[in-house]
Amino acid sequence: MDSKKGYASAIGAGISAALAAVAAKFFSSQVLKYGMVVLCNVIMWGCYVNSLKALSSLQATVTNFATNFLSSGLAGFLLFKEPLPLQWFVGAALIVAGVFVMTKSSIESKTHTS
Repeated sequence: MDSKKGYASAIGAGISAALAAVAAKFFSSQVLKYGMVVLCNVIMWGCYVNSLKALSSLQATVTNFATNFLSSGLAGFLLFKEPLPLQWFVGAALIVAGVFVMTKSSIESKTHTS
């Protein structure tokens, strides 16, 4: 598996984790709520394991976390009308920048050691 698929899997894991949180808040039926949370978490773990096959554990974890954070925040804002202060957007931008820096430095260190 190449790194593009690894990052796609890590992003999928983060989105699935955010969807589990949305399902827990969105559905009123307890059976449907728990079923969706379990389903989303199973998908999240499958995507995360696939991302670990192509990426380092640091790359997979940080990408998963960042995607989960951004997806959860945006879902809360869009679906549940939760306020997002300016500090949230600043923090989100710093997290995204950190993921890009970490990814770029990780790629450069692999090319120098190969």
